[in-house]
Amino acid sequence: MDSFSLHPSSTVFFDLETTGLDPSCDIVQLAAVSGGHSLNLFMVPRRPMQPGASRITGFSVRRQRLFLHHRPVLTSSLREALVSFITFLRMLGRPVLVGHNIRRFDCHVLARALDEFSLRSDFQKEVSGFVDTLPLARQLLKDSGLQSFKQENLVKTLLGVSYAAHNALEDVQALQKLYWVLKPTANQIHQHIFTLDSLATAAVSQAPVRASGQSGLCERFSKALDMTREERAEEHLDV
Repeated sequence: MDSFSLHPSSTVFFDLETTGLDPSCDIVQLAAVSGGHSLNLFMVPRRPMQPGASRITGFSVRRQRLFLHHRPVLTSSLREALVSFITFLRMLGRPVLVGHNIRRFDCHVLARALDEFSLRSDFQKEVSGFVDTLPLARQLLKDSGLQSFKQENLVKTLLGVSYAAHNALEDVQALQKLYWVLKPTANQIHQHIFTLDSLATAAVSQAPVRASGQSGLCERFSKALDMTREERAEEHLDV
């Protein structure tokens, strides 16, 4: 069973960079890696970059062009990027998608984007589920004495290296190495696995009874992002 957790083709590590942490934020970068296979896509956002997000990620937009650290990058439309992501996943045989702090943020943003283009069903056919390495690392390292479970700190502590955090491709490459060092068992992974549907169900069950329709969805999404801001504050991301 343990081979499931370490086999590179069964696991895809992914990350998003966005215009900010507000409920209407746009995806700017989508990156994924599985073993030696990688995907790295950039999009010109439809909403302005928040100053904090721009400062941390290095992304900026001028005259409908996307720049990373003042250098222009090639971009795709959001729909093209999502279709490319689905195609990438299809080649890897229904992998588990792994990311850090994705349950509280990235998965909500990804689900909203997939729904916008009616791609959720196509996406869900190609994945087995999601695993968030933030609670997983907390479980595996509960007796380590670590005070911060920020990915950058985990990589520094366990791998002894630093990397260019808040670049989605650098983040997923570092996370893959970190995951292999953590060596979670299949049972531990199973404890943390979730789907976009189960995430939505959990959000509905936590929402106030009075919330309904679009206003209810916005309220639930805002609550999830409020929790994310608390998590990001712990990780010193002042976006």
